[in-house]
Amino acid sequence: MASQLRLHLAATPPLLLPHRRRPHLPRPLRPTLNPIRAPLPALPVPRVLSHARPAWAVGGGVEPKEGVVAEGEASGGEEPLLVGEDSAAFELKDQSMASWAYFAVILAAVLVALNVLWIDPGTGVGTKFLDAVASVSDSHEVYFINHRYDGIQLWQVQGTTGIHELVWLSSFISFFFLYPSTFNLLEVAAVDKPKLHMWETGIMRITRHPQMVGQVIWCLAHTLWIGNSVAVAASVGLIGHHLFGAWNGDRRLVSRYGEAFEVLKKRTSVVPFAAIVDGRQKLPKDYHKEFFRLPYVAITILTLGAYFAHPLMQASSYQLPW
Repeated sequence: MASQLRLHLAATPPLLLPHRRRPHLPRPLRPTLNPIRAPLPALPVPRVLSHARPAWAVGGGVEPKEGVVAEGEASGGEEPLLVGEDSAAFELKDQSMASWAYFAVILAAVLVALNVLWIDPGTGVGTKFLDAVASVSDSHEVYFINHRYDGIQLWQVQGTTGIHELVWLSSFISFFFLYPSTFNLLEVAAVDKPKLHMWETGIMRITRHPQMVGQVIWCLAHTLWIGNSVAVAASVGLIGHHLFGAWNGDRRLVSRYGEAFEVLKKRTSVVPFAAIVDGRQKLPKDYHKEFFRLPYVAITILTLGAYFAHPLMQASSYQLPW
């Protein structure tokens, strides 16, 4: 009986001695060649504009350096930081010689082909083409050149002292406004991929739409010199076209660059020098150096060359049967 009871009794539980628990240590990071499994370092949250990317993030503009705020505002009374691109900046080390060689070959080939296939009356088809379409419509460029002194003479000041010098100087200045495309000449020729640029320095400090201003100066100067109804009508059409271009240019820039363009718009003006006069445009101390660059030098050389070559161009135009 006692043996049976002993079989049914539970065995005495073993004595559990206290032991020291091992502390939980993080597993050391093992080097891995798998970039997906590699641990990512903590990154600071960048400060960017709301509802818009900075200009440099959308294919144009100056990439801000360390410490630059996105809004383009200067700190400590310093000059405002750029949100757009540095106009006419040209560094030889940044240029592709292959692209410029390609551009030179294309330009030479186009000029030769233009002379042989179009201009030369003996080999070109320009005269035949003009004769074929003359019954429908004449070339408006050729018509203006041939009839620029037609119409009603409204004034005559060509013999007045100083008028020739005034017209010449105005036309010379207008070309510095008219050709901002020299800032990206390879893109104009489609050697490089064309982009929508947002320039900010140089001529852009004077006016946000230099091509429109240059066209107005050129039209006023030539209308003053010619002084008839044909010149007035042509100038009104050209100025109206460029006014629309100024409006459309702002529309495209705000669509592309968003708030970055709004910053630039606040410190520039359409009317020349307006933003400088009212203090919105802060000129740097070395502002004049922004004009001592290759594109502006090229404009100067080409403008002077075109002026002194006017007699040669006129003599050549008289040989055309147009």
